[in-house]
Amino acid sequence: MNAVVTITYREACRQALRDALLSDPRTFLMGEDIGRYGGCYAVTKGLLDEFGDERVRDTPLSESAFVGAGIGAAMVGMRPIVEIMTVNFSLLALDQIVNNAATIPHMSGGQFAVPLVIRIATGGGRRVAAQHSHSLEGWYAHIPGLRILAPAVLDDARYMLAAALKDPNPVLIFEHVMLYNNEGELDPAVTEVDIHRAKVRRAGTDVSVIAYGNGLIKALAAAEALAADGISAEIIDLRVLRPLDTATLLASVAKTRRCVIVDEGWKSGSLAAEIGMRIAEEGFFDLDAPLRRICGREVPIPYAPHLEDAALPQPADIIAAARGLVRPA
Repeated sequence: MNAVVTITYREACRQALRDALLSDPRTFLMGEDIGRYGGCYAVTKGLLDEFGDERVRDTPLSESAFVGAGIGAAMVGMRPIVEIMTVNFSLLALDQIVNNAATIPHMSGGQFAVPLVIRIATGGGRRVAAQHSHSLEGWYAHIPGLRILAPAVLDDARYMLAAALKDPNPVLIFEHVMLYNNEGELDPAVTEVDIHRAKVRRAGTDVSVIAYGNGLIKALAAAEALAADGISAEIIDLRVLRPLDTATLLASVAKTRRCVIVDEGWKSGSLAAEIGMRIAEEGFFDLDAPLRRICGREVPIPYAPHLEDAALPQPADIIAAARGLVRPA
């Protein structure tokens, strides 16, 4: 019988990258400080020594240039994995991602595929201020032609990359910075994961809590506290932000008849707003209470720890929203 392996989220990501390099000679990594420095979050540490600088390429500080190079490499048959240090910096490559990677397969009438994977660190909580802490993955989830993934658990961190590399179209993988140190058990019997559907992480009957990334971890913590209070919360891990698995969300809401959506992004124009509207359009008559959203405050993420904590969704916020729906005053 295979033994259960204890591993960190960071190491799960590293093993996924190593497997990709070992399994396909067309695969290479590219990004700022990923080689000799080992990556801003140490995910690529040791890979340069093992695979050399042809397969693990440090780039200049120009996101537009190296993402564009990745798109070109993908179009001619390579399998590049591009790392962008933080989602805020991805905006410097927005033209390449939105106007080229997402559109070339369509505009070429299918003559060109862009099998590009871009890994992006996202989210707040590390006390590194506004230019390094925002959650902009919802912006990319707006763009047709992209697949947007957000691994929150170890199995997804370990195996989503392999599935993404099989996709002929560009895939963006958003790794929340607060997850890298998380540690848990990885079952070696699991060798692949689904990148098409959301997943129920905890079954419940009283309220559905929809979350992703670090929001999922907070939602699971909230569910424990709610259970002690006699409230059964069903926790849904979105995992795939585009295309959204609306069917799984509607099935959960039809069962619990109440819904809280957790999204670290700003409430205005958020992914949470899109999810809520889909539930309102297709599942309105299943609801016994208004939809609730727990989102980031409408401010640039502060540097001060107490202010950053106040600006981000917390388990206490999820608990209060869920309790208010199940037991209204």
